[in-house]
Amino acid sequence: MCLGVPYRVIESTAWIARCEGPDGELLIDLSLVGEQPVGTWLLTFLGAAREVIDAARATAINNALAALDAAMLGDTARIDVLFADLVDREPTLPDHLKELQ
Repeated sequence: MCLGVPYRVIESTAWIARCEGPDGELLIDLSLVGEQPVGTWLLTFLGAAREVIDAARATAINNALAALDAAMLGDTARIDVLFADLVDREPTLPDHLKELQ
């Protein structure tokens, strides 16, 4: 399975940034997104930034990754906490499917 992982820039040059994330500090290739200021969140894959994201999206992705880890360990109690924004919410259909009801 291929997963993008959020990392936050702590130091940046034109093409490489030192970032912190779930696996500690890594050097991330910025070729696809350009130089980024300190504090910027990046969605990374295989050591390269693929997209600049905001802090809320980084949190949501990190929560989803933590929920995946919890599920693999059988810790289902943590999953509701990590997806608190989805608990007690009815799913909604996209507009193009609503007209088919």
